[in-house]
Amino acid sequence: QVHLVESGGGLVQAGGSLRLSCAASRITFSTNAMAWFRQAPGKEREFVASISGTTNTYYSDSVKGRFTISRDNAKNTVYLQMSSLKPEDTALYYCAARSGSSSYSMPTMYDYWGQGTQVTVSS
Repeated sequence: QVHLVESGGGLVQAGGSLRLSCAASRITFSTNAMAWFRQAPGKEREFVASISGTTNTYYSDSVKGRFTISRDNAKNTVYLQMSSLKPEDTALYYCAARSGSSSYSMPTMYDYWGQGTQVTVSS
């Protein structure tokens, strides 16, 4: 089975930075698309960023210019560097992977999910 484990969440002040990590196992990491989603209480799961197997990146309009997704294939890890954090960024952040190299913004296109890591941004 594929295992995804997120880490790096926590409490940060508005305007601050945080880096999330997602360690993956039992996937062809170098060629599989990866993504980050987030979900706040009472809201639907929201696309944040994705990176394809060929390292093409995509971002939601709400995080564009503030967040950066990257991958380290040698470590089987995907990262989400978050800067200029806002209180509205507060959510449970999920790492996702799919069995393919193309990335998508729809959560239904992803096959594997981590348990999530909480990010809380205070005013």
